[in-house]
Amino acid sequence: MFRVPATIAAILILAFGGAVLTAVYALRATVGFGAIELGQWSAFPLAHKEQADPYAKAHRARAGKLLLGDAEGLVFVASTDGNGAQLVGNCDYVVAGQTPPARFWTLHTTGSNNALLPVDPALPSSFHSQNVLKAQGGEFSIAVSDRPKPGNWLAVGQSKGAFKLVMTLFDTPTAGSSRLLELQMPRIERGACADE
Repeated sequence: MFRVPATIAAILILAFGGAVLTAVYALRATVGFGAIELGQWSAFPLAHKEQADPYAKAHRARAGKLLLGDAEGLVFVASTDGNGAQLVGNCDYVVAGQTPPARFWTLHTTGSNNALLPVDPALPSSFHSQNVLKAQGGEFSIAVSDRPKPGNWLAVGQSKGAFKLVMTLFDTPTAGSSRLLELQMPRIERGACADE
């Protein structure tokens, strides 16, 4: 007597649970469509627009983020080095080169969960265009490591796991540019690792 209703209830629970799990997975897997990649750096210039795809809108709503407008800026994220290897806390890296034209830019690290890495407040955990030492041609070189380095040094704390580099360009003409793919982002070069 209860066999048919129990079977139907089990099927509905599985269907509903499966739908919820796949939706959560899709939101964690991507910010949306329309990503551009410049070397190791990727950005989603369409994610903040009204014409953004449904995944981008849902991702933005779930994360509770307020994204930059068209003329305000663009956020680039890198999770691999120049050879395509995952960025990890027990290796040294150098971020070198120039940024696309921008009035102001920032660089910081996050964990794989997009939360800021826990770094001692006395250590440099971010850089911006006004406090980085630059060469005469405008190029910069920032060492990213868990150990102090001379010059520009970005601390990653004691985390040995994967991390991401996040570079935000503010007030940049590149945010609305159709020639975005022609721009150059800084190189990410891997150095020595603690376990090698």
